[in-house]
Amino acid sequence: MKIAVCLKRVPDTTAKITIGPDRKSITDTGLKFVPNPYDEFALEAALALKEKSGGGETVVYSVGTDASAETLRTALAMGIDRAVLLQAPGGADGLAIAQALAAELGAGAFDLLLFGKMAVDDHNHAVGPMTAELLAIPCITSVAKMTIENGAVEAEREIEGGIEVVTCSLPAVITCEKGLNNPRLPSLKGIMAAKKKPLETKPAALGAPTLEIVSLELPPERQPGRIVGEGADAVPALVQLLRTEAKVL
Repeated sequence: MKIAVCLKRVPDTTAKITIGPDRKSITDTGLKFVPNPYDEFALEAALALKEKSGGGETVVYSVGTDASAETLRTALAMGIDRAVLLQAPGGADGLAIAQALAAELGAGAFDLLLFGKMAVDDHNHAVGPMTAELLAIPCITSVAKMTIENGAVEAEREIEGGIEVVTCSLPAVITCEKGLNNPRLPSLKGIMAAKKKPLETKPAALGAPTLEIVSLELPPERQPGRIVGEGADAVPALVQLLRTEAKVL
């Protein structure tokens, strides 16, 4: 089985974000970047499927600047066979990224294309489904459990009030949800081996952007809480505030 994983470089979710002088981008000086956490579930799924089948190839792709090479090396250290960096400036929208990936992946004869459910920096859920649409292949999103047998995928998706079971034939796009697996950490042996694994760099075939960032703003600071009393005597005052100030009742 030949499997592709699409990976994004994102700021560490615990990092302090500062908006740049242009008010359209963030300041990356001193900012720690990591593989998108949902994409790590996709990486682990690819590795597990290869191990189960006893053969095949896993390839990781990323669209971004040269800085994304470090993120790809992390995937190689986990056990991915090779990596491809599609060079492009920052700021491209989801459709442009999907077009670049589709142009590259379409000629790869992959059996399975794995994405994270979303990117944690901009909460974009659309790149995986758009790539599937451009390649005219099936897509199952937010997959929490998956089995592959006889050229078909059976996947479970958590929906409100239950579990949805979906099947499709390969090749297909799967976007991975938290709970699908527990991503492994790169071992020292894996980190050393990653230095010798191929990492190809080529320009990305980006389409015309359809999305423009007008401005960025940090969310307002959370107001400090206050104590309205203690015990049962405080309930009337609390209910009144929930009705008049919080307006949740």
